[in-house]
Amino acid sequence: MVDRLGMSANLALDTQNLELLRAQAKRSPDQALKAAAQQFESVFLNMMLKSMREATPQDGLFDSEQTKMFTGMLDQQLAQDISSRGVGLADMMVKQLSRQMSGDASVAGANKTVAPVLAPQPQSITPSTSPVGRAAANAVPSAYSEGVQQDFVSKMLPHALQASKASGVPAQLMLGQAALESGWGKREIHMADGSNSFNLFGIKASSSWNGKVAEVMTTEYKNGVAYKQVEKFRAYSSYAEAFKDYASILSTNPRYAEVLQQGDSAAGMAQAIQKAGYATDPKYADKLARVMGQMNLAG
Repeated sequence: MVDRLGMSANLALDTQNLELLRAQAKRSPDQALKAAAQQFESVFLNMMLKSMREATPQDGLFDSEQTKMFTGMLDQQLAQDISSRGVGLADMMVKQLSRQMSGDASVAGANKTVAPVLAPQPQSITPSTSPVGRAAANAVPSAYSEGVQQDFVSKMLPHALQASKASGVPAQLMLGQAALESGWGKREIHMADGSNSFNLFGIKASSSWNGKVAEVMTTEYKNGVAYKQVEKFRAYSSYAEAFKDYASILSTNPRYAEVLQQGDSAAGMAQAIQKAGYATDPKYADKLARVMGQMNLAG
């Protein structure tokens, strides 16, 4: 069995820890929960150290982009070392999640026809050259009830239609990606203070973005291998603004020109947008086409 402290002693940049954690989850869910909570605590501490660094003047004679990079690596390892000793956050998460897991198990045992709803996890799987950055999770989107799905469509359809009228981007595509990226609105990106960023599409905040940003932990893919990383995403003042920005990206960026040539073909749009580099998840097009097929835009 993979030991919790043994995993903590590894380098912070060791991507093999994810596979070890997955293997441990199959054998011992309780121990895997503790390890996952500890990794979250490490990420939180790393973000805190990063904020402290940014608040400290770094204009010395020997400061450069290289020193900043190695300082960031040092902070990441330091955060992991501190979390291995524990500051209490991981223990609180384990206690809370253990109660929730016990409650879910009790409900499932009482009525075996009830299946737990699995909400998608944020994933940022777009190349750094793309202005967008988050994609759907491993959970099957159809796990949500028809009511949840239709409520999301009814709420977002007016914004999609308005953005579609101004840009020519199909409303079906916009709603499909919004649903897939946000888990039908159940996994939206939030700001540090808990407020909504309204970023349903997982659009990253590149250097050209001058608005507010939200920093969240995402799952990146490189050569088919997943790894965790904190990324910055655009934050908006409303859903209407988010749809408008997304439609502007697709209608003005030449890389997505083929997407708009697919007409009303859900499968065609899904394949074209993946080919354009919106996401590197090999199953992204299939997921998107399936989500678009589930929507009733007449509702």
